[in-house]
Amino acid sequence: MAYTPELSQIYSGALRRLAWALKMPMTKALEEVFDHISKVIDAKKVCEACRDTRFCNDCPFNHRGDC
Repeated sequence: MAYTPELSQIYSGALRRLAWALKMPMTKALEEVFDHISKVIDAKKVCEACRDTRFCNDCPFNHRGDC
């Protein structure tokens, strides 16, 4: 299992509401958030700052081949 940081009450509540709206568990909703963010954020910057290249093939930011 991956390391999971605790969310503040505000962001935990926001994630819960998003999950309700998407009709999916919070874990899946969080994955959806990352899938969306990976299309908006400059993936090259993320890849350049990356300190763990073991999972590049599965990384949501590696959709452009920048890693």
